[in-house]
Amino acid sequence: MNGPLNSQAPQVNSATQATQALHWTQMDVGELLREMAGAKWAGQLKGLDPQKPQEWPALPRYLLLVAVGLGVLALLWWVWLSTTYSAYQAEVLRESQLRAEFQSKQNQAVNLDSLKLQREQVFQYVTQLEQQLPSTSDMGMLLADINQAGQSRSLQFELLRPGQVALRDYHAELPIELKVIGRFHNMGFFASDVAQFSRIVTLNNLSISTAKDTQAKDTQGKDATIKDQALAAGADKGVLLTMEATAKTFRYLDAQELMAQSLSKAGKK
Repeated sequence: MNGPLNSQAPQVNSATQATQALHWTQMDVGELLREMAGAKWAGQLKGLDPQKPQEWPALPRYLLLVAVGLGVLALLWWVWLSTTYSAYQAEVLRESQLRAEFQSKQNQAVNLDSLKLQREQVFQYVTQLEQQLPSTSDMGMLLADINQAGQSRSLQFELLRPGQVALRDYHAELPIELKVIGRFHNMGFFASDVAQFSRIVTLNNLSISTAKDTQAKDTQGKDATIKDQALAAGADKGVLLTMEATAKTFRYLDAQELMAQSLSKAGKK
């Protein structure tokens, strides 16, 4: 039994050695080929003239084309990305604006009933103010009311004269120059009475000074001083004062005045 086994052992060793020799031979050939290819490529990359790329070997030219192509693609990608990012930023800003607008409209929709009520209240208030503004035909009545208010407070009028109408954009100012003589407290009561008129009347440019005793005609045509007339009107004895002021009232413009205002604005443009 030992004889046949011993005879087979050298055969197995010989086969193993042959296999290993073949394997090492294949490895050596592969490494050799790689070294040859590497030496060939390295040789193509040496001594290149950057001024004459058309004379380069195939491998450097292909590598240059690939590098240029990648650079162009990168540039195009950057341009597209920057444009897209700008558009994205604009859309983000628009989104925030739309969100704010939506929130505002949503709040208005929620408070719609209360806003309608406020609108009606404003219309009623404006209508009430319009009724307090005198019309052109009410000016005579307004002057009579001012005169009556002064006489009821024992004031003597030296002057009660309407001034030039001043037209504004949507209304007209009607100044009335007045000058009265009387006691200080009576003047205060007179100003309070004017403030309580149903029409809007304001007293502007108030000036109070000691009354001068000048000559005038009384109601019977006789010579009398201003002080005498004031005392006759019911003013208490004491220091009499003179109050000068400009009463202003306001009214809406009529159709013709509105047309003139529109034509004037169009002419200025």
